[in-house]
Amino acid sequence: MTAVSEQIGAWLGEFTGQPKAEGWLQALRETGFQRFAELGFPTTHHEEWRFTSVAAVARAHYRVGIAEQRLLFSPPVQKLNWSEAQAHLGKHADFDQNAFVALNTAFLGDVAILRVPAGAVLETPIEITYEFPAGNPAGAVAVHPRTLILVGAHAQCAIVETYKGAGEYFTNAVTEIVVDDSAVVDHYKVVLESAAACHIATMQASLGRSANFSSHSISLGGALVRNDAGVVLSEGTEATLNGLYLATGTQHIDNHTVIDHAKPHGTSHELYKGILDGRANAVFNGRIVVRKDAQKTDSKQTNKNLVLSDDAVINTKPELQIHADDVRCTHGATIGQLDAESVFYLQSRGIGKEQARAMLTYAFAQDILDRIKVPALKESLEKALFEKFHEHDQ
Repeated sequence: MTAVSEQIGAWLGEFTGQPKAEGWLQALRETGFQRFAELGFPTTHHEEWRFTSVAAVARAHYRVGIAEQRLLFSPPVQKLNWSEAQAHLGKHADFDQNAFVALNTAFLGDVAILRVPAGAVLETPIEITYEFPAGNPAGAVAVHPRTLILVGAHAQCAIVETYKGAGEYFTNAVTEIVVDDSAVVDHYKVVLESAAACHIATMQASLGRSANFSSHSISLGGALVRNDAGVVLSEGTEATLNGLYLATGTQHIDNHTVIDHAKPHGTSHELYKGILDGRANAVFNGRIVVRKDAQKTDSKQTNKNLVLSDDAVINTKPELQIHADDVRCTHGATIGQLDAESVFYLQSRGIGKEQARAMLTYAFAQDILDRIKVPALKESLEKALFEKFHEHDQ
């Protein structure tokens, strides 16, 4: 038996061992597993995974467990049932080419399905937390969190999605966000996984006409992290993708984004910033797609990286795929170290070298933190980063 067959066979046992669902849901699960079996796990021979190896995940024989799901929201937000989600679940995060989305679909279980009614303006954020462990079996465990959020026309809301845990495990998450016309959504995803965890996740947003959507990805934990974030824009839509990733020790953090301008008069902004230390590796691949009919598109993408160690590695690849002629699109990437003159200036004011480096590193990250509009989240992340950057001063 080949290695690939062994991998698929191990997951098949878990798939057939789960309780069967009814009707369309079981059919969706089976379609997901069939596609996963056809695709297999990606390797570094796949262009989209060129700099990120998932061999450790592919080799492991995981038992399927459950992540503890905590939902915090206020009326008029509604929690929907399976039948109410049928029109959307599995329709936005495409599992045809993504083996991990297919695998997540095969194990659809306790999905967080929420709806924000049309015209609702939420004063407090929707908070969704997935935490490992929660009554899980012993040994290597995989959890497959799934989130679907439907936001009605002209509604306004903030969403905070957090992943954390302890020990060694594999999180394979999928989030689908459907934003109706003229709605405003501010989304945050925070990865605080354990130092031994693998986290692979897809966030896919489908945006209505004149909607305003922003997503902020903050990656601070995990041994291996892969974030895929995609948005499809309609006419007059504005979308923002921001990210901050901090990789230390032997961490590997990979961010892939796709901004798809499907209709005219769309605007998008993207700023991802990375900080690497030790022997860490990071990847940023940002793709902007402008379709043939998406005239008057305005898109800007920037990736900035601060490398604090000679042994840290960053691979960055901004991409533009433009099929229209009346557009304005820019992209750029920078990789640098701390400015020696700035360090010297702070030292000349009586600040120790390590403290000066920490202050400048924190200032580099602050640009992303300042864009967080949820005060409690911003405060907690500022505290976490401050402690991280000043830990060597203790």
